[in-house]
Amino acid sequence: MQPEFLSAVAERGAVGLETDDPVIYRALVTPDRQAVYEVTTGRTETYATLDDAVARAAYRLGALVGTLPQSQRVAFLGRNSVDQIIVCLACQRAGLVFVPLNWRLGAAELGQIIADCEPALLLHDAEFGAVLADVAQAMPPTIAIEGEGGWAESVDAAPRAEPAKIGAEAPCIMLYTSGTTGSPKGVIITRRNAFASAINFSLVGEVTSRSVALCDLPFFHTIGLVAIGRTTLMMGGRLVISDRFLPDRTLSVLGDPALGITHYFAVPQMAAALRNTPAWNPSALKALQAIFIGGAPLSPALIETFLQDGIPLVNGYGMSEAGTSIHMPLDRDAVARHHGSVGFPAPLLAVRLVGDDGQDVPDGEVGEIWVKGPSVTPGYWNKPGETARAFVGEWYRTGDLGRRAEGGVIHVPDRLKDMYISGGENVFPAEIEAVIGAHPKVRDVAVLGLPDPKWGECGVAFIVAQDEPPSADEILAHCAERLASYKRPARIVFIEQIPRTASGKAQKHILRQTHASR
Repeated sequence: MQPEFLSAVAERGAVGLETDDPVIYRALVTPDRQAVYEVTTGRTETYATLDDAVARAAYRLGALVGTLPQSQRVAFLGRNSVDQIIVCLACQRAGLVFVPLNWRLGAAELGQIIADCEPALLLHDAEFGAVLADVAQAMPPTIAIEGEGGWAESVDAAPRAEPAKIGAEAPCIMLYTSGTTGSPKGVIITRRNAFASAINFSLVGEVTSRSVALCDLPFFHTIGLVAIGRTTLMMGGRLVISDRFLPDRTLSVLGDPALGITHYFAVPQMAAALRNTPAWNPSALKALQAIFIGGAPLSPALIETFLQDGIPLVNGYGMSEAGTSIHMPLDRDAVARHHGSVGFPAPLLAVRLVGDDGQDVPDGEVGEIWVKGPSVTPGYWNKPGETARAFVGEWYRTGDLGRRAEGGVIHVPDRLKDMYISGGENVFPAEIEAVIGAHPKVRDVAVLGLPDPKWGECGVAFIVAQDEPPSADEILAHCAERLASYKRPARIVFIEQIPRTASGKAQKHILRQTHASR
C-alpha cells in the first residue's frame, strides 16, 4: 500500500460501514452479556466493559501515536489474550492499523517484519522483551502490557475516545503471511474486508449469539483474529481465549459443561493430537457442533475417525488475503459424502477455477482458484509488484489449485507452486501426503518434487514416524497399493520434525534448504 493511497483514505472521511465495529452495537443491545473469557487468568468482560476498555485504549493509542496521519501501524507481540483483542479493536476506533507479530519468530525474523511495516508503537507481553532486545533494526517505542506503568495500567486511567471518522476502505489490520515459499508479506485488511470476512464465517460456520467459541490458534493468523475472534464478537457470542494449544488443557476446556463450547477451530495436526490424548472422551463434547479444520490438507482417515465418535471435522479453505473462502456445511452427512472437499464458496465471495489459458476449466478438471469479493485484500504492504502479479482485474489469484466435483463442492489438490511434473504427468504432493499420512506408523509427512535426470522431477517423502517406526519398504508398499506408479515417491527420508507455520502448512522451502545435500 502506497502513501498516496493512505492519504486518499484519510481525506475521504466516513463512507459506509458505520456500525462495523463488532463491540459498539453489542454493548448497546446486550451490555451485560459476557463477551470474553480468558482461560489462563479467569478474566471476563461483558460487552459493556469490553466496549469501555476499547474506547479507553483508543484514547491512549491516540495520545501515544497521534491520530494523524491515519493508518499508522501499531505492532503487538504477545500470546492470545483479552488485552490483544482490546488493542486490535482500539486500533480500528483510532484509525490505526493493528499488526500482530508471530511470537514464534526469532529476533532476525521479527526485525525484518518490523523494518517492513515501520510501526509507530510496539506493545508486547513481558516474556518477549528479551527477543525484542536482540532485534538489530531500529525499534519504535515499546511498552510492555504487564507491570507497573505498563500498557494495561495506563488504559485503565484513560478517558474514552470517540470512534475516528474513517472510510470503509481504510486499513485496520495487517497480517504477515506465514512464508511457506519465502519472505512474509504484509496483507492489508480494510474495515470492509474484516466486516465481510466475519459475515462469511458467521454464515458458513453458523455462528450466532448463542455460540461459544474457543480460540487457541494464534491471533497473528486470520483464523484466530478474524474468523473466530471478530466473528464471535460481531454476532454477540462468547469468545473463550486460550494463550496456546496444549492438548490436555484444550480437551479439558472443550469438555467443560460450564463453558459449553460450541465452536472450535484447529489445523489437522491439532485435531489428531486431541484424538490421541489419553483423556479423549467424545461424550463430554456434546455441546460441540463441529471442529472446524483449515490450513493444511485433511486426510480421509482422520475424518472417519472423528465421524465414528460423532464429531464432524468441517473442512474449509481460506487465506489472509480473503478470509474464509470455501467451506463445508455443518452437516455430518455432507462431511461423510464429500471426504477431502473444502466445500462451497462463501456467500460474499465469487470463485473461479482458471486454466493456463486464462479460461474457466470444466467441472472435474484442475484450475487455479481465483476469488473476488468484499473480503479480498486490496494488496500487499510496500509491494506494488507483488500486488500487481496477484491480481487479474478484480480477481485475486490464490496460487492454489482447485477442482469442482459433482454437486458444486470444491477440492483443493495442492498449491500451484507445490505441483511437480514427473514423466510428463502432473503430480500433486497433497494426494501422496494423504495416502502416506493414513499409514498407522506415520505421525506427519510432507512430499515435494526434486530434479531427476530420468523423469524430470520425482517425489521425495519426508516422514515423521510414530513410536514404532515403519521401514522405507513398508511405506513404498503402502503407496504401491494406492497410487499410480508416477505418483509414488522415489525416496523416503525420515526426519524428526516437519517445519510448519502456525496455520499448519508445511514449510517446504525449509525442507529443500535443509536437506538439499541429501
